[in-house]
Amino acid sequence: MLRICYICGKGPVAGRTLTRKGQIKQKGGTGSKVARANKRTFLPNLQRTRILVDNHPQRVYICTQCIKKGGFTKV
Repeated sequence: MLRICYICGKGPVAGRTLTRKGQIKQKGGTGSKVARANKRTFLPNLQRTRILVDNHPQRVYICTQCIKKGGFTKV
C-alpha cells in the first residue's frame, strides 16, 4: 500500500477541479459560472523513511505531518 501513511493511515481522497467561465463581477461581468467539474484524487505527501517497527528497521511511507510530529524512532 504505497499511497497510505503507515502511522496515521492517511490515504488518497476523491475530489474535483472546477473549470469556470465568464467574467467575474469585480471586473464588470455577470459572475463566473462552473463550466465543468473534472474528477481527481488528492494524494498525501508521503516520504519513504526507515523507522523501527517492533524493534526491527523497516522502510515505510510516512506523511510529512507525521514526520513533523515525530512519535517514532528513525534508524
